[in-house]
Amino acid sequence: MTTTNTAGDAAISMPSSDALADFWTSTSEWVSNHYVELLIAAAGGLVVYLILEMMRHFGRRLRDRNPNETTLSSVVGQALWKTKHWFMLMVSAKIVTTFAESPERLDGVVTFLFTVTTVLQVAIWVREIILGFILIRAETDEDHAETLGTAMTLIRISVTVAVFAVALIVVLDNLGVDVTGLVAGLGVGGIAIGLAAQGIFEELFAALSIIFDKPFKKGDSIHYDNTFGTVEKIGLKTTRIRSVNGEEKIISNSLLLSKEISNNTQLERRRGIFNVGVIYQTPPDLAARIPEFLQEEVEKLGNSLARAGFTGFGASSLDYEVLFDVPSADYADFIKARHEVGIAIFRRFSEEGLEFAYPTQTTFTAAPSGEAIMPYPSGDGEGANPVVTGS
Repeated sequence: MTTTNTAGDAAISMPSSDALADFWTSTSEWVSNHYVELLIAAAGGLVVYLILEMMRHFGRRLRDRNPNETTLSSVVGQALWKTKHWFMLMVSAKIVTTFAESPERLDGVVTFLFTVTTVLQVAIWVREIILGFILIRAETDEDHAETLGTAMTLIRISVTVAVFAVALIVVLDNLGVDVTGLVAGLGVGGIAIGLAAQGIFEELFAALSIIFDKPFKKGDSIHYDNTFGTVEKIGLKTTRIRSVNGEEKIISNSLLLSKEISNNTQLERRRGIFNVGVIYQTPPDLAARIPEFLQEEVEKLGNSLARAGFTGFGASSLDYEVLFDVPSADYADFIKARHEVGIAIFRRFSEEGLEFAYPTQTTFTAAPSGEAIMPYPSGDGEGANPVVTGS
């Protein structure tokens, strides 16, 4: 007689007392008839058990070799030390039943228990290895260690739930349970939880993206939108940036990653640019030497010239452009160097007799006939253009 519990389309039969008696009888006969093979297989199983036990203790030594630091060897050691005795026992039992030609019922029971314990043991190993690698990153990346340490509790729970959920499905599948409905239910439940906690997970994953992808780190000088500043703290939800104007900017991690970010800390130099205009009355020979003056003043201060030259005829000026590179990524150094270059150019132009242009307008007064009248553009009016012009 058997009792049946239905779960979906699957049915698990509970053995009756007659079945248990038959199981015991067949097992006893097997032991008495195959005691030699059983002793040999048991010896082999014992050897395997002792080897696994040695691996556990070797893992503990690896783990304790550097107690204040998480390394690859300590992660492997921690995983080995987490090898459970019930798993080791079932491995040994499986070896015995396999090589000693055990009865079908006994072999089925041992195989089932071996499968369950193996799945759970693998889940434990995977969990320890994943968490170990995350801890390695947390300890080696001092800039993000605080943020990752805060997130570890949530990460540990998430990894544990995910790994053991997969292990549970595998175990139930080996029991003969139809897990299709369970997988679908877990999927729907996961979607529901994800939607309910969408904001939390979005910011968490954004923080982890910053930690592992490293677009910037604490202390970096970055630029996004119209903000220049230095990263002061990267949290689970927000990043705090001290702008060059002194105020603290707080922006969510997900929003920050959606922007184009310039990491100025990665610069080897910063580039400055000046647009210079001189008056049209500048002698052509002197105007031709202006790029030379610009280059000399830029390089005299330890900067490198990118280019300098004439760019066009402006409304009130002859226009020039000078681009130079400051050999420093620090924004304060760049501001100082740009100031020095600007003052040096101003002083050099003054020494060379070059006048900076500024917007001007010239008015000619004329009679109705078009003839120029006082005031004339020249002293006696001779040579004056009688046509009215202006700019």
